[in-house]
Amino acid sequence: MSRIRILPDRVANQIAAGEVVERPAAVVKELVENALDAGSTRIEVEFRHGGKSFIRVEDNGSGLAPDEALLALERHATSKIREAADLDAVRTFGFRGEALPSIASVSRFTLVSRPTSSKEGTEILINGGKMLHQRSSGCPTGTRIEVAHLFNSVPARRKFLKTDDTEAAHITRLVRLYAIAHPEVAFTLSEDGRLIFRSPACRDLRERVSEIWGRRTAEELMEFPSISDSSGQLSLSGLLGKPGQGRPTRDGLITLVNRRPVDSRTLSYAVLEAYHTYVPKGRYPPAILFLDIDPAAVDVNVHPAKREVRFRDEGHVRQFVLQSVLAQLRKLNSNGHSTAELGTRNAESKPTTTTLPNITSPKFTSTPSLPAQPSKAQTPPVSGQQATPTPSGIQTLAFRTQQSAPTTSAPPPATSNLQPATNLHFTWRFVGRWRGQVYLFETPSGLVLFNARAAHERVWFEDLQKRFASAQTPSQRLLFPQPLEFEPLASAALAAHRTWLNQQGFALEEFGRNFYRLEAVPDWLDPARAEAFLRDLAELAREHGGASLRHDDVARLAATRAVRLGDQPSEQEIRALAQRLLATAQPLTSPRGRPTFLELGAGDLFRRLGGDPDALD
Repeated sequence: MSRIRILPDRVANQIAAGEVVERPAAVVKELVENALDAGSTRIEVEFRHGGKSFIRVEDNGSGLAPDEALLALERHATSKIREAADLDAVRTFGFRGEALPSIASVSRFTLVSRPTSSKEGTEILINGGKMLHQRSSGCPTGTRIEVAHLFNSVPARRKFLKTDDTEAAHITRLVRLYAIAHPEVAFTLSEDGRLIFRSPACRDLRERVSEIWGRRTAEELMEFPSISDSSGQLSLSGLLGKPGQGRPTRDGLITLVNRRPVDSRTLSYAVLEAYHTYVPKGRYPPAILFLDIDPAAVDVNVHPAKREVRFRDEGHVRQFVLQSVLAQLRKLNSNGHSTAELGTRNAESKPTTTTLPNITSPKFTSTPSLPAQPSKAQTPPVSGQQATPTPSGIQTLAFRTQQSAPTTSAPPPATSNLQPATNLHFTWRFVGRWRGQVYLFETPSGLVLFNARAAHERVWFEDLQKRFASAQTPSQRLLFPQPLEFEPLASAALAAHRTWLNQQGFALEEFGRNFYRLEAVPDWLDPARAEAFLRDLAELAREHGGASLRHDDVARLAATRAVRLGDQPSEQEIRALAQRLLATAQPLTSPRGRPTFLELGAGDLFRRLGGDPDALD
């Protein structure tokens, strides 16, 4: 058995780097936090090849004297705390004294710094934990740190890094978060010599959001004035998503504690609960919330990368955030704003008509029809040369809303790989609409409560599964290509699936960094909903960590997002939908697991009524 011994500092630093420096974005995080702690009003971040080959963070902060610069590269050397009790009053980002020596141990590390009181600065060069030189340097006030060849001295760590695009996306999102946290600080971000964004010091948070995330994102958010609790120890402010504005993932929900971006379940769940009735089910509200709290009431030292925090009184914080956000949403409702905003959004997003493959049967035959075209103000124009927007060889129904235009007769398509189940014996008798999208049928064995929306999703889900597997989906060309911009992480995930998407009827071309041009959509997708579908798909791919999506995942998303059931389907359309449902492979549930129908047996009904079936006639 080997004898116990103390590890050399170089090895200990490399082990510590495994916790502190997990990827290039972690390096940027530590250096940006140091710049903010130094009182900087201007921070520049530059990186190349996803941060693997080069990272530079430069600021105009207080700078370091030569002896302080050397001391900063020793383990657990920090100016933030002196004793354990100081952890109860930490308001700075850094306090452990681990970041710089850990980064220097796994890279070629250059530090150049000059304090305000000095006429010249100092330069320190370290390669893989070994100091090469320290010398005087002419430089402006502040600090510049360059990190090159990250993890070259630890090849085992380097091979676990993602692609350049993915690592670049993580860096971009991180810098944006710190720019949001500090609107008063000017930020500049560059990648491979190309400017990503430059934001001068801003007057307010909305202005900063508009500059780094775009005007569209800023318009989706509303001011949330500062609210404090009775004790004055908690204060909440920021921007809230307007009622009805939902996103497919929680990435748009940003929480900051004492201006530190954190992942907090306590805060996130409180916001989600407040929005419970204000966003559609399965969607998440965008929000940027700043929680100011007494440092003694929060522990920021519970995670190696300080991404998570723990509150001393979780219940009180959760209740304060929940009530504060809910009060603001109710205030908007009382002023009449949210209802109008939500109604406008629903009117814009709801397709006027969608088509559903129908089954012919001896008892009912529908008239083939095409959906009415949405107005040009709501959807990208579609050129005249387009494919028939329903599976060929199958009769189709149009689910029309009350405002939809009359449908026109469609010529029967020539071929199809989907055949109608003409041999299905349909014995349900339509009784009427119960409430919402639930309808009542009478069957030989009792009564059926039919969930039309869930059934509609199941029918489209299985139809799209077959289309995706065959990769033979017709396209409809857009008259005017539609420009799209995505978040860096979502863009990287979408780029990984672009070839497959183009095989499924899309025509999606790259049009610059994180920009795309949509030229065509599949025949099953309403062009007005194409952008929303692609954004949801990108977020879904991002959640899968860049792995290839399965056909089932995409079909489930398409069935629940891209295709909608009209508000007032006719009796014939509901009958046709029920027939089509019973022909599917799994007719009992929707793709999301919701029951499509519930059957109440006649015997059980008569027993509950307490009489003989003949006597109750």
